[in-house]
Amino acid sequence: MEYYFTDNEIKELTLERKEYNGTIANLLNFKESDGHKRSTIEIPRPDGSAFIVKLRQNTNTLNDFSAILAFQEKGVNKDFKLRRYNGLHEHTNKLENIRFFDFHIHYATQRYQEAGRKEESYAEKTDRFFDIKGALKCLIDDCNIQVKKDPQMALFDVI
Repeated sequence: MEYYFTDNEIKELTLERKEYNGTIANLLNFKESDGHKRSTIEIPRPDGSAFIVKLRQNTNTLNDFSAILAFQEKGVNKDFKLRRYNGLHEHTNKLENIRFFDFHIHYATQRYQEAGRKEESYAEKTDRFFDIKGALKCLIDDCNIQVKKDPQMALFDVI
């Protein structure tokens, strides 16, 4: 299934309240393979679809990481990446021909989909995070993820 969402639909999905009943420890419970640590959790919706939070951290390069919020329909293997919080590396916004080397946030856009690019190809530099935990905190805050009362949320107070 190929997804196509308008900018308004993307905004609605991103800002929809997401109730996560696990703990931050669950999100940071990485499994190692092929030089990366990975973690994935699902946040189900009443209609059977789900939001998926994916974390990836290079085991050798701490600045090489991603924290992703995706949307997935019930029974479909492909997801739609709404946001991606990336570590320090070079990125080019192809449609604007703008290149930078920095920490950055990718945003799904209607414009990039219509141009035949990956939905989350557009990105903007940020100084809001410098590691995977900071990227996860931004994802939680920006994407309206409600974590049940979790003493580990205090980990983010120092960020």
